[in-house]
Amino acid sequence: MANTQDIRRRIKSVSNTAQITNAMQLVAASKMKKAQEFATAGRPFAEVLNRVLVNLKANTEDETHPLLEDREEGKTLVVLITTDKGLCAGLNTNLIRKVMDEGDDQTDYVTIGRKGRQALARTKSNLIADFNVSDPAEFPEAKLVGKFVMDKFLEGEYNRVRVAFTSFVSTLSQEPTIETLLPIREMELGRDSKLHSKGGAVESVKASDIEASEGEYIFEPNPTEVLDSVVPYYVNFEIFQMMQESRASEHSARMVAMKSATDNANDMIKDLKLEYNKIRQAAITTELLDITTAMKALD
Repeated sequence: MANTQDIRRRIKSVSNTAQITNAMQLVAASKMKKAQEFATAGRPFAEVLNRVLVNLKANTEDETHPLLEDREEGKTLVVLITTDKGLCAGLNTNLIRKVMDEGDDQTDYVTIGRKGRQALARTKSNLIADFNVSDPAEFPEAKLVGKFVMDKFLEGEYNRVRVAFTSFVSTLSQEPTIETLLPIREMELGRDSKLHSKGGAVESVKASDIEASEGEYIFEPNPTEVLDSVVPYYVNFEIFQMMQESRASEHSARMVAMKSATDNANDMIKDLKLEYNKIRQAAITTELLDITTAMKALD
């Protein structure tokens, strides 16, 4: 049985851990609110932009723009968006497992985030580029990634570009997601509900409320110039939105994980204090019995 000195040492150690996890919880909570607002604010525009481009592709020839062109099966480029830091429960693990399950020897990778880079190094996957992104992510950083993947697609090295990220659903729920970015496909961000920020509140919005126009398109001045401007912007913005989704998921998962760690530490402290008091009471009782026995012996 542990003595009181060992238990006091353990209580102090766990208390220090609880203080650290509580501080990390508060930091993550402050970042989480802003990250969630960024993710939900950009989601309606990203969804409408995707719907317009999908409809545009359906009503034009593939040859109208090379980024709209469907190609035969070939190599795939996956952009993997993970976190730079850990302590966010199974957020990175679930996403990386999903990517590895769907990958094959015809898949190459681009990483955003240190955890994804380390995971691909361990599995000896073919990593061709790595990008560092600030927190919160900036649009120029997304443009660098977008330009890189578009160049690879246009050069014919890859027939498909996909993005693996964690889609933000709610503070308690984040979903590992892989979406096809090129050639353009219909995609959906936020599986359970569509959220957007309006006046500081979070409200639901249905994608069906905004329908892309059907029918034949008229391009001014010509299809090439219009699509050369719109399609690259679409790719850049979708990557930027996926970065925002990943950041919101990261800070939400870390806040929940640190809160759980703090609660567990406090529960452990309660159990240790109870054990400490039991041992202390037992020692006091033993001493009283020794004193009583000695007094009787003297009598």
